[in-house]
Amino acid sequence: MADRVPEDPDDRLARKEREARAILRRLGRVVVAVSGGVDSALLLAMAREELGDRARAALAVSPSLAGREREEARALAKRLGVPLVELRTGEFEDPRYLANGPDRCYWCRAALAEALVRLAAEDGAAACYGAIADDTADDRPGMLAAREAGLRAPLLEAGFTKEDVRRLAKRLGLPVWDKPASACLASRIPRGERVTAERLARVERAEEGLARLGYRAVRVRDHGAIARIELPAESVAAAAADRERIVEAVRRAGYAYVCLDLEGYRPAGLAANRSA
Repeated sequence: MADRVPEDPDDRLARKEREARAILRRLGRVVVAVSGGVDSALLLAMAREELGDRARAALAVSPSLAGREREEARALAKRLGVPLVELRTGEFEDPRYLANGPDRCYWCRAALAEALVRLAAEDGAAACYGAIADDTADDRPGMLAAREAGLRAPLLEAGFTKEDVRRLAKRLGLPVWDKPASACLASRIPRGERVTAERLARVERAEEGLARLGYRAVRVRDHGAIARIELPAESVAAAAADRERIVEAVRRAGYAYVCLDLEGYRPAGLAANRSA
């Protein structure tokens, strides 16, 4: 039996794109949850192209959403000509979310899903979000909440990876095609420590200050008076040399001590925390 010829990467991406667009057409009318990131941006752009004015966008607004992300979501919707509804979600009224346990993401996504499904039902639309295949590699309680609520994930259903998303987003001219991955501000607080609006605001001020210094992919982990900064490993040495500006920016945000994590950025940075 002859060896199977590997599928050409361009052909594979084209196949996934056709499938995602076909899913959107079958849904007929959608409300897409956007976050300011590239995954949901691509999904919204495709929905707009396939469904026209039968596509709407929704943004969950709470203290865990950075102002920069909110502005970028607004700019995207405006660029695409898609109506954007800003939903006030209720996770900050849920003590299970505020407790910041291993299931925090579940309760956050459950609050979003409830609001999104309710909004979509007003139009007889399907509620969609931008999950992709890469998201299934980690423990993602939020994805469980999304499935339970009946949210659709056309990119995931079509097999899109992050590489696929970035390639197609670039081809479609989306300005966020190379935007570093982000996460809600609550992910900066060590698990088991209570989430508060004040701590999230402090994290946001610090990260915004670092962004103004040119650090795009950055996490400021909140350890009370201590800010632990995670950057890509290749940026650590340069950041150490830039310590005076970094310290000034982070202290201005409200921290007494500023630490640079020599291990560098890792998506599960807080999950890897030592209990000691």
